Amino acid sequence: MTPSSWIAVLDFGSQYTQLIARRVRELKVYSEILRHDTPASELARRAPRGVILSGGPASVLDPGAPTCDPKLFELDLPVLGICYGEQLMAQMLGGTVCRGTSREYGHATVRRTQASPLWTDLPEEFSVWMSHGDYVGQVPPGFEVIAQTSSCPTAAMACERRRWYGLQFHPEVVHTPLGTTILRNFVLGICGAAPDWEMADFARRTVDELRQRIGHEQVVCALSGGVDSSVVAALIHRAIGPRLHCIFVDNGLLRRGERQEVERTFRDAMGVDLHVVHAAQRFLEALRGIEDPEQKRKIIGRLFIEVFSEEARRLGPVRYLAQGTLYPDVIESRSPIGGPSATIKSHHNVGGLPPDLKFELIEPVRELFKDEVRALGRELGLPDSIIERQPFPGPGLAVRILGEVTAERVALLQEADLRVQEEIRKWPEYRRIWQSFAVLLPIRTVGVMGDSRTYEHVVALRIVESLDGMTADWVRVPYDILAAISNRIINEVRGINRVVYDISSKPPATIEWE
Repeated sequence: MTPSSWIAVLDFGSQYTQLIARRVRELKVYSEILRHDTPASELARRAPRGVILSGGPASVLDPGAPTCDPKLFELDLPVLGICYGEQLMAQMLGGTVCRGTSREYGHATVRRTQASPLWTDLPEEFSVWMSHGDYVGQVPPGFEVIAQTSSCPTAAMACERRRWYGLQFHPEVVHTPLGTTILRNFVLGICGAAPDWEMADFARRTVDELRQRIGHEQVVCALSGGVDSSVVAALIHRAIGPRLHCIFVDNGLLRRGERQEVERTFRDAMGVDLHVVHAAQRFLEALRGIEDPEQKRKIIGRLFIEVFSEEARRLGPVRYLAQGTLYPDVIESRSPIGGPSATIKSHHNVGGLPPDLKFELIEPVRELFKDEVRALGRELGLPDSIIERQPFPGPGLAVRILGEVTAERVALLQEADLRVQEEIRKWPEYRRIWQSFAVLLPIRTVGVMGDSRTYEHVVALRIVESLDGMTADWVRVPYDILAAISNRIINEVRGINRVVYDISSKPPATIEWE
């Protein structure tokens, strides 16, 4: 159910499209990403307060370049085109687009040339982030240039009478420091959207919808202890109480104390019907002798489905399966330029269940981004230990143990990782971290402890910051924090004598080592 005041974002394939939608939601206005070719009749039916045309990798000058329904410009809606979106507007409305001799990529200084409500509370000059090859050569009839840079004479254009605007730069990225002000001026000022996208309202509305849909039926939920599945479980439990059955599979590859924390939070504090399956030995046996990371993932995924299915059958007839599918998963499951796909990413749900387990899916947070799910969790009363939990890989510590996974190596990494978590949380800037963990390397090194020579394991620390995990940079953690982590691991974890710090970014490296 879409709120009455919302903004449509037409997706032309930009890597920043999700960021546009998130920035709008940060203004407390609901936004939704739609295909670039969404019919104008559909937009008219759903009545957004305004439309944003995203950037994209294509050139409007190429044959078959993605376009939007021309009737969009007959709807009397405010429109903001960003980068490719601006060029498309110019081309469709009678202007000209020129192919650049080289790409302009990076910081630039914009100078306002005309007053505009888009520039409210902005200085005469401000820094922006450019990323384009083509540019608008001549603005369409009825438009005027409202900003320039030293290399781009049409950095922004406007048709104030129709409330149509185009920006050659990207206001949604952090590299445009005043970009949020520009988006606020468009969304709240020009579009007149109401800032009424609140998690309290979403929670109440969703609980009511769940009660109506589920009725007197039963629901099963695969609970991992992560943010997404925990919030889904709390939401559905509020709606139907004891008719929610959560299954937690302890595969022996979790961080130390994770199972106990899930039991305390959901069974003890919330009264959720929690079924814990102790399957560590089964998983470790299946992983014996396996070193290839992709094989590990497949074995763990297949075995999880087996264990989950066995436990689900014990519950008797259950109609619904609840999943923590998020909005980015929905977006990424389809191509913005090609045909849509109904496939949700396999790593994010209980995929591949046997045919006799015929569930109807419930995905109550599929409209939300990760930060909104955390906000919903707070609204539902979940503890910070769950809400602020860092992303954790589905295969667990198996992909943080390079080489064969054994009970001994799992225990060693659990102890080392526990020290990482305890010490990094003491840092006042802990919340800026996306993930912080230890990796057990398949090598041993010489060391000296007391008067004795040692030949023991090495762990690598991986501490990164990121908005969404798509890109990441290593965190410049203060030396005293790194020293405390290293000292505790080496002194307290028998079997490790060396700690190193991974200072690679994504790309080219990935966040996980396997």
